This record gives sequence, C-alpha cells and structure tokens, in this order.
Amino acid sequence: MIMRKFGLIGYPLGHSFSRKYFTDKFVRENIAGCSYENFPLKNIEEFPDLIRKNEDLCGLNVTIPWKTEIIRYADEYEPAIKEIGAINVLKIKRIKGKTRISGFNSDVVGIRDSVLPEFSGKPGNALILGTGGSSRAVGYVLKKLGFMVTFVSRSKKPGISGYQDLNSEILELTDLIVNTTPLGMYPDIQSKPEINYSLLKEKHVLFDLVYNPEITTFLKMGQERGCKIITGLKMLHSQAERSWEIWNDPAI
Repeated sequence: MIMRKFGLIGYPLGHSFSRKYFTDKFVRENIAGCSYENFPLKNIEEFPDLIRKNEDLCGLNVTIPWKTEIIRYADEYEPAIKEIGAINVLKIKRIKGKTRISGFNSDVVGIRDSVLPEFSGKPGNALILGTGGSSRAVGYVLKKLGFMVTFVSRSKKPGISGYQDLNSEILELTDLIVNTTPLGMYPDIQSKPEINYSLLKEKHVLFDLVYNPEITTFLKMGQERGCKIITGLKMLHSQAERSWEIWNDPAI
C-alpha cells in the first residue's frame, strides 16, 4: 500500500487542532494509508531538510509563526497569496525525482463559509480587530463579499483605527466585528479585545478566529448583549476540509 503522509509545521504546536482532526477523519471515513504528524520547526530554515527527509510527505498545513516566511519556499502559489501575504496549505508533488511545492490559503474558504450564513442579505460594515496575517485574510474575503472594512489596532496608524476610536457612533454603523488577535486563547482565556462591550446591540455579529476555548470571553460578552456569534471552530473545520480537497485534487 502507498503511504501518504501529511502534517503541520509551526512553533510551538501544543495547541494544534489539525492532527486530531485528520487522524479522526482517516478513521471515520475509512481512509487507508494516510497519516498526519506535527512537525514543530523552531527555525524556518529547517523546512528544506524536512521535505528531503520525508519522501512520503504529500501536504502540509502551516501555522504561526511561519505563514509568511514559508512563501519563499513555494515554487508557485494561488493569486490570493499576493494580497493576503500568507500561506497555510502546501501541496507537495514529486515527479521524476523533482519536488514541486504549491502554496494556498484555506482561510479564504473558512472565513467565507463562516460569515456568509449570517449575511444572506446585503453585506454591511465590518471592524477587523488586529493587523496580523489572519487579519489580512479576513479583510481580503470580506472586501470580496462587499463589506466596507476598517482595521483596528492598539497602535493607531494611517488607515488603521485605534480601539479608542470605537465610539457609539462607529459601533452603531458596524454590523460585523471580527477578532483576529490571540486575545482569549487558552490558557489566557480571560483576556479580550479592548472594545466598549456595553455599546454592543442585537444587530451586531461577533466572529472570533480563536477556537480554544470555543466560546471566548469576547464572544461571551457579545452573547450577553444579545449579539449573534460565530465561533472559530466552524472556520477550522472548513479550512481542514479545504486542505484535504487541495491535497487530493489531481487538477491542482
């Protein structure tokens, strides 16, 4: 039987969801000859050695801190990567002794699948909390869906609002608030973005990319104000399935 190996690179990987998800998937769906491993890389320069030593490696997920750094190791990548500036899925092909690595971003599908069910009508205004790699992916998708997007950071810069700017007037005009920061992630589950939660209303939809815990303090405080919430778990499931599609699509 041909063995196919998949895995996750990043550092550290103690919080990883991917290994359990795919291991369970292989059992649940009777997918034989496949395994999924964690490959913690302290330094991105270790990547070529990893590819060389694991000849049965067919695909990788990429997590922090290597989503941007990994771009230089991709022989090709989908057009969205140029705008997002991050790769989180790699497809590895070995043909006649040559290795070709292609890069993708499954955040796009995960974000779209999470947001669309809550905005079947006209998209509105969105606040994106945080300015890291994930925030660029969220901004890319929301703009494609027709949202007017404002980025928010602790440090106010040209084109980026500060948390202190989020007054009642701005929040009244806002429909969707997305947390792309690690605030609220286990073990620091009490932390949350510095918005005025007393200004939130039933009209607001709160989406948190943090998935551990599933209901973060950010989402919990929104629930208490009557807001609809979207957890990061749905996005993770969509991302994982998109990875599997990429790895198994012969046309890609």
